[in-house]
Amino acid sequence: MKMLIKRYKYFFVLLIINIVVYGLYPSVGRKSIDITWSNTMEMLSVIPPIFILLGLLDVWVQRETMIKLMGEKSGIIGILIAFFLGSAAAGPLYAAFPVAGVLLHKGSKFSNVLIFIGAWSTTKIPMLLFEASSMGWKFMITRFLINIPGIILIAFITERLLNEKEKQYIYDNIVS
Repeated sequence: MKMLIKRYKYFFVLLIINIVVYGLYPSVGRKSIDITWSNTMEMLSVIPPIFILLGLLDVWVQRETMIKLMGEKSGIIGILIAFFLGSAAAGPLYAAFPVAGVLLHKGSKFSNVLIFIGAWSTTKIPMLLFEASSMGWKFMITRFLINIPGIILIAFITERLLNEKEKQYIYDNIVS
């Protein structure tokens, strides 16, 4: 029971806050509960397909292949694959983290996984098309061209700032 409470402590805290807000301010509480329900339904519609794809990735792609394509010695190919995977992805950013975990588990270079997350968050193809149609091609291309070196720079700086012990801690705490 203690393990369950510890694991879901934030959920229980937010549940209590929602109940208190609903009791004190019913209209605000109702809106809060509606938003919470909507977000929960959205997550439940996104997470199962992501986990199915992760299962297939885990089974179909051998660790040796992943190390060759995105591992420590992958070079520019690993960076390009990380960008492509992140840019071609669909779904909210929270769906990228389980994918990143599988990439790390399979032997991907840490900076390549950070590039993947950066690309997922800023260079998704549908988002670029929306930007082009609503803000113009010049804005979209400018932002895209600024984001590419920015993502790579952040990934490499982050990897350099982490020592081996910190990286190993991250690799050891991947839920597989």
